[in-house]
Amino acid sequence: MPTTSLPVYRAATAADVPAIVALVESAYRGESGQRGWTTETHLLDGQRTDAANVEELIARAGSRVLLAERDGVLVACCHVEQQGSHGYFGMFAVNPELQMAGLGRALLAEAERVARDEWRAIAMRMSVIEQRAELIAWYERRGYRLTGETGEFPYGQPRFGVPRRDDLRFVYMSKPLQEVAA
Repeated sequence: MPTTSLPVYRAATAADVPAIVALVESAYRGESGQRGWTTETHLLDGQRTDAANVEELIARAGSRVLLAERDGVLVACCHVEQQGSHGYFGMFAVNPELQMAGLGRALLAEAERVARDEWRAIAMRMSVIEQRAELIAWYERRGYRLTGETGEFPYGQPRFGVPRRDDLRFVYMSKPLQEVAA
């Protein structure tokens, strides 16, 4: 699917749910996820998300599933949510065949713009599985810093994946949005 057209961003609707689920699963799980560098298959089996979860995120007040499309084709997505004076960033996925082409960086910047300009958020927060050192480093190169906070992985809740190891936990990262050029 090589293309040079710039991505177009828009908020997801209920009609987009099947494509979003397919994209997220392809980026994180199974064989297709192993083509990209964002795979979690060495840490988790099972699903990354499902239609009910994505539908709930789309319908929730102060929440947006943001899509990046090229030539009308979904190539990346993320979830951004207003949480008081902060934005929360998650469910980030880029088509594995298009990773390393700047799409993720551009979508992250668009999510930060939404949080800063539309919601007046002072910072963006996120959680990352601690064992994803390469992903943490990628976010650090984009201005995110570890907060020192950690959270438990939801063991026993297969809707979040089936852990392949017993030491998973989340670390939290944050970036002040005033550092982002307006």
